[in-house]
Amino acid sequence: MIERLQTLEDRYDKLNELLSDPEVISDTDKLREYSKEQAGLEDTVIAYREYKEVAEQLDDAKAMLKESMDDDMVDMVKEEIDELSERKTELEERLKILMLPKDPNDDKNVIMEIRGAAGGDEASLFAGDLYRMYARYAESQGWKIEVIESTANEVGGYKEIIFMVNGPRAYSKMKFENGAHRVQRVPETESGGRIHTSTATVAVLPEAEEVEVEVHDKDIRVDTFASSGPGGQSVNTTMSAVRLTHVPTGIVVSCQDEKSQIKNKEKAMKVLRARIYDKHQREVQAELDETRKSAVGTGDRSERIRTYNFPQTRVTDHRIGLTLQKLDHILQGNLDQILDALLIEEQTKKLESIGE
Repeated sequence: MIERLQTLEDRYDKLNELLSDPEVISDTDKLREYSKEQAGLEDTVIAYREYKEVAEQLDDAKAMLKESMDDDMVDMVKEEIDELSERKTELEERLKILMLPKDPNDDKNVIMEIRGAAGGDEASLFAGDLYRMYARYAESQGWKIEVIESTANEVGGYKEIIFMVNGPRAYSKMKFENGAHRVQRVPETESGGRIHTSTATVAVLPEAEEVEVEVHDKDIRVDTFASSGPGGQSVNTTMSAVRLTHVPTGIVVSCQDEKSQIKNKEKAMKVLRARIYDKHQREVQAELDETRKSAVGTGDRSERIRTYNFPQTRVTDHRIGLTLQKLDHILQGNLDQILDALLIEEQTKKLESIGE
């Protein structure tokens, strides 16, 4: 592992040189490519450099014990050795995790699709709650959200909302949200005070670059129509809304949020490309059972991954058996405690699979 880490540090130093090269600075594509590669290595290199420094200090401290010292000095050196040994072990464990194979999509932006499922209006209201939760979380991470398509209903929720999350390592965190989310609460329209159970599904797709998914114009049918609002009423007399159908896969994407047909088509193409990429990934993953074993609930979207129980103010993530009595806190977008736990579980499973 040390040899691999040294190779990564050498590459990191080389990238620093390249990013100062005038030829690279003037080449936008190379500058982006090298900057992205360097950012991907940074955490590992920082940890490795601290590891080397701690290891050197530990060797020096052990060497001091062989010298002639008074008892107080010996006790002080032994205490330092214990502290350095503990820190060295911590860094070794961190480096093992940092050296795990990375999901190639982790650094990508995300396209998220939330749909009200079972429960009628209550499911649509819950879909709206989930969207606001993710929007607040994205804001806390410094990410930007861009709505691509939304279908609201009369009660203030969403039958469907599709949006893009732009920000560093957005997919690495949001991928765990893929699946069916369940809510248990008393609807405002329920006079008898009975608790209803409703669901909404969340799909998390990594944004696909054009070079990753080749989509030919001849394979796409483009239809335009007037935008509509809740209940289907026309809100725009121009034919600005766009529907794209990818004939080979049958995937259909609509977008009407922009007043410009060109902008709607651009947004729809992003979603279409992401869905085609996702479909291909799922077909490949279905053939690799071992890959599925090391994933934490990022597979079947029908899988019930989490329950939000309002009467008991609790949230339970069923994949890792985590229950938190912090419903309001979580719905305000404070998802770190859940997402960090899911990441640790995924890393643990990967470490276990390597050891088998």
